[in-house]
Amino acid sequence: MKTYFLEQLIASSNAAFTTNDPVELAPCVLTIGNFDGVHLGHQAMLAQVRDIAHTQNLDAAVMIFEPQPREFFAPAKAPARLTNLAEKQALLAQYGVKTLVVAGFDEDFRSLSAQAFAEILATRLNVKALVLGDDFRFGHDRTGDSQFLRDYGLDVTNLDTVTDSNIDNDHLNDVNNEAARISSTRIRNLLLAGDIHAANILLDRDYAITGSVVRGDQIGRTMDFPTANIDLQRIKPALHGIFAVDVVSLDENGDVIPDGLIKLATDNNIGVAGLRPHSLFGTANIGKRPSVDKGDDWRLEVHFPKLKADLYGLTLQVRFLHFLHGERRYDGLDALKAGIHQDVINLLAWRDNQV
Repeated sequence: MKTYFLEQLIASSNAAFTTNDPVELAPCVLTIGNFDGVHLGHQAMLAQVRDIAHTQNLDAAVMIFEPQPREFFAPAKAPARLTNLAEKQALLAQYGVKTLVVAGFDEDFRSLSAQAFAEILATRLNVKALVLGDDFRFGHDRTGDSQFLRDYGLDVTNLDTVTDSNIDNDHLNDVNNEAARISSTRIRNLLLAGDIHAANILLDRDYAITGSVVRGDQIGRTMDFPTANIDLQRIKPALHGIFAVDVVSLDENGDVIPDGLIKLATDNNIGVAGLRPHSLFGTANIGKRPSVDKGDDWRLEVHFPKLKADLYGLTLQVRFLHFLHGERRYDGLDALKAGIHQDVINLLAWRDNQV
């Protein structure tokens, strides 16, 4: 998949979008949206894009926004990210997207008229057809819609809202046996409630976070529970609390490194096997760590029982398996250490019941 940033693709008299070397895209079928989570609803949209692209011998393309619009307008009140940009790129590539256009959402972009945006689609992005949601709006003050694009001369297919009526919803406790819209908001609510299984049904995969291991404040090390601090690359995460996790190491192409973590172990402290190939089992805390008073500093920290290894700089994918409980405030480091110790015992017991 090729990724372009919109500013590189637009040649315009508007100074905000000028470029010395504009890039022409191959003729494409395009869909537009946040695609946060790339859930079953998004996947239905992508399948339609692929089908039209195949029929018309075009590229399958997606335009996303970075930051997401609500992050631009009100960062403090924006919804938690299910996927950061890198995770979204990897998922879209898996679902057959050939071209990804990242639109920098800023004051210049949001001020574009519907006419100017349509011209960009047709002349600079080489769009021949679009697949859009039935409620899609665009342009300054949201004055454009699908009919506007049809009147401009573009072929537009509208996809009806995707619900869970055609999937196993026995574990989707939020719908009361009625078909409900599959949405990023709904998945966020499920994750926040600790209902990972239901969220995974709507995602059609296990929820995971990918990031590099960076240096933290090393408080866990002083309590004999060293942790890998995973760079979240988002304003705030979509789930909070204490979890059982599976972790694999990824190479620069995003592929799993066979036994990548075990190979780094020293003194035969190779950790506890995870539940998928080449993974190690871990216990994770994701949140603000109220017991160490770090304010609004969101962290994902993973402890690997029985592992001794230097993990700094690695890219890890953390797959969330089981929610234990929400974050707790402990009175002092001794109480915190005892709480962590009990969490590790409980999560290892849960793991042992799965194998």
